[in-house]
Amino acid sequence: MINSLLTVPLLINGQEEYTNTTFPVTSPYTNTPCWTASSATPSDALRAVAAADAAFPAWSQTKPTARRDILLKAADLLEERLEENALYMRTEMGADKGASAGFVVPLAIRMLRDVAGRITSICGSVPVLEGEGQSAIVFKEAMGVVLGIVPWNAPYVFGIRSAACALAAGNTTILKSSELTPRCYWAIGRAFEDAGLPAGCLNVLHCRPEDAPEVVNAMIEHPAVRKINFTGSTAVGRKIARVCGQNLKPCLMELGGKNSSIVCADANLDVAVQGVLAGAFLNSGQICMATDRILVHSSIATQFITALKTALAAGASTSSLPPTLVNTASKTRVQALISNALDAGAHFISGAADVPLSADAGVRMAPAILGGVTEDMALWQEEAFASVAAFMEFESEEEAVRMANSSGYGLSASVFTDDLRRGLAMAKKIQSGAVHINSMTIHDEPVLPHGGVKNSGWGRFNADEGLNEFLVTKSVTWMD
Repeated sequence: MINSLLTVPLLINGQEEYTNTTFPVTSPYTNTPCWTASSATPSDALRAVAAADAAFPAWSQTKPTARRDILLKAADLLEERLEENALYMRTEMGADKGASAGFVVPLAIRMLRDVAGRITSICGSVPVLEGEGQSAIVFKEAMGVVLGIVPWNAPYVFGIRSAACALAAGNTTILKSSELTPRCYWAIGRAFEDAGLPAGCLNVLHCRPEDAPEVVNAMIEHPAVRKINFTGSTAVGRKIARVCGQNLKPCLMELGGKNSSIVCADANLDVAVQGVLAGAFLNSGQICMATDRILVHSSIATQFITALKTALAAGASTSSLPPTLVNTASKTRVQALISNALDAGAHFISGAADVPLSADAGVRMAPAILGGVTEDMALWQEEAFASVAAFMEFESEEEAVRMANSSGYGLSASVFTDDLRRGLAMAKKIQSGAVHINSMTIHDEPVLPHGGVKNSGWGRFNADEGLNEFLVTKSVTWMD
């Protein structure tokens, strides 16, 4: 645990800047401030845009191999600093060591190396035109300044995929960090600067929550900003998309999820139980792909619940504290979802009402799975973003697919079955950006395009699809 009153600076045009206005960053481990962060103003934001705009001509013309080498060097530095960076994440958002040092930071490093390796493959095409004596070439070019608005729950992954995809394509960028994890995003910016990224190519801003709309809107409205990518809640995404639309700016949206795990009658129960529990409880359930809904065929429901309870008992430790949530507001919201469901007739399959903790125990809440849930309950319809899942039975595959698709979201899903043909057939019918057969709903890796449909957003990060999100296509013709 870090105990420091240092101030996290902004990063503008290659320089760390400390502002007169700061805000406290509260660690959920103790529910007390761990450090403060500099708070950007709209004027600071416009200076960051100007720096990125000034850096764009040279960076966009930098040879692909040079851009590649800088990104690979940044990955090496993040790897050297893995334990330190993971500690920032644990301190700021309460992640455990497995989620931070074992999952999020290593995944971010792999993503950075993957996108770096794709830079030299960016190329256009030479179509054959209809008319005689005329030729053409189609270029893929950098867009300009890209604004990335990123959340707190997996900061290194979100910061890397937002910044690295933009930089790899030859753009310059600004990361507007979450006020809950500013030091994690500062660490990303510092790694790129130390790797030799030219000043102004990556700028990192933090600000007080009450200032965020004005700061963000100032950047979206600036003519030099050519695209916006946002990862976060659907509610905030709607506001960002509205401003983007008013300014005719394209945007990439990776929003919330209400993700279902479907356990078919022929599923391997050990595999299904482990997949469901990992999907529901990893990172305290604070992942957009986390399992919110557990759908089990009625013929195996009793067996599944027994196996579930056995697995939970085997993994329980009488000395360990419950998982940490990011702040008290999140805990209060989730407790209300559970309470309302219990009042409407739901019951605990595992977990119990909140257990009082000592004053220094921080923001913690025991994991829970609720049965007796109905489709009209808020717990079934709204994203929990905590170690909470709702359980329901189904009678047929068609009913399971309907229940999964009844959500307004469409980010991730999983199907557990020993029949791959059945799994693939169901995957085709599920309205989701990803479906994972015989593994948990949480799956994000460099070679898989990542994004959703419906209220989970549009566009894709990762792989070639993610790189193309940050390129524009230009057709050029000439007479031979």
